[in-house]
Amino acid sequence: MYEPNVVGDWHEYDEHAGLRVRVHRLEPAEPPRGRDDAAEGLTYFRLRITAENRGSRPCGIHLEDGQIDVRTGPDGEAAFVDWRSSQFIEGYDLYPLRRATAVVYAAAPEASLALVDVQIQLRVDDEWTDRRLWTGGIGVVEETVGANAAGCGGQGELAHQVADFLRDQAGPGTTG
Repeated sequence: MYEPNVVGDWHEYDEHAGLRVRVHRLEPAEPPRGRDDAAEGLTYFRLRITAENRGSRPCGIHLEDGQIDVRTGPDGEAAFVDWRSSQFIEGYDLYPLRRATAVVYAAAPEASLALVDVQIQLRVDDEWTDRRLWTGGIGVVEETVGANAAGCGGQGELAHQVADFLRDQAGPGTTG
């Protein structure tokens, strides 16, 4: 089992030298094309997924609907992803020292936005990468820092809490 990434952390792919990805800027936001009727009563939020090529050769990347799963709350309920308003990376040649960013709009009950999990599976040069998970939440940084008198921890502490929880769920005899 691997530890999940925290929203904002970069994940480097061993099988694609120099390629790294991160989920970041998890924030409340209204979609640019207006609200979808299916999201009635839900709170919209936006996240960005950035791929960066730090390698020496270009690579073709693909990240669209079906490769992104957004879950919220302690029970991992599926968020409504507004595919119409989101912007994806579709068949893009990412050259060295360049980035490409997808912007995803989603909606969920406001009470569940303190815990948001984003799982992505990037396609690189027509090969599928392993699925990777980022975890965070809207308002998590402020709450964590305010509750932490020593001033350390922050979102890194959230990642350790999630990893500990996943280890506990896996049962005895498994290692991370």
